[in-house]
Amino acid sequence: MVTSQAAGQPALDKSALNQPVLELKGIGKEFGAIRALHDVDLRVAPGEVVGLMGDNGAGKSTLVKIIAGNFPPSHGEIRFDGRTVHFARPIDARAVGIEVVYQDLALADNLTAAANVFLGRELKRKFGPFALLDHKAMAARALELFGELRSETRPHDLVRQMSGGQRQAVAIARTRLSNAKLVMMDEPTAAISVRQVEQVLGLIHRLKEQGVAVMLISHRMPDVFAVCDRVVVMRRGEKRADKAIGDTSPEEVTSLITGAKEAA
Repeated sequence: MVTSQAAGQPALDKSALNQPVLELKGIGKEFGAIRALHDVDLRVAPGEVVGLMGDNGAGKSTLVKIIAGNFPPSHGEIRFDGRTVHFARPIDARAVGIEVVYQDLALADNLTAAANVFLGRELKRKFGPFALLDHKAMAARALELFGELRSETRPHDLVRQMSGGQRQAVAIARTRLSNAKLVMMDEPTAAISVRQVEQVLGLIHRLKEQGVAVMLISHRMPDVFAVCDRVVVMRRGEKRADKAIGDTSPEEVTSLITGAKEAA
């Protein structure tokens, strides 16, 4: 079973930061005659936040879908936790500790926060030959997860009444339920208010503090520079840059995205 640091446990061993939780070597993907990705190398360490940027058609979505198990690479190697992995389905990626928070969040508006956290993984209590949903246990665990994320979201709140930031908290809590080691977040701050953006960036900081690796797929330059340790720039299916945030600038990243600068 995949485990990760819980609240109250000792801080993450700094030496572990040198060992990538995810390592891609020469990843390529072709769809017939169309080359979507070409020889992409990438490393993500525990507790590291990596921004993935690029224009539409740059290859970001294809790369994320390969990591998430939606389809296999045409060539190259994926290593997770030090071993080579092959994903036939998204459930295979989830089994090793990879979770994706998609832009639409895939939440059920008519259900509570706790019910959404446990959607498809409900806790049950057996009464002889019968099994009933254990709503009390699910609410208690959801409350713990929201506490770890320092979110004001409450287990019994209905999702349809939540702000964008609260919805993100529910989606992220769901990844913590499975003890994810890598969380990929697709445009989490799109179309929400400035205050809600701050809440979401705070949630990413909480994941980092707990030793979870995060890949932030975003078009929002301020968010990437506010929360990420490194930024990876994709263009036309190739990785054009992989730099520490402190060693680059929004202007340079913009140049790389648009092609004004070829590589860095």
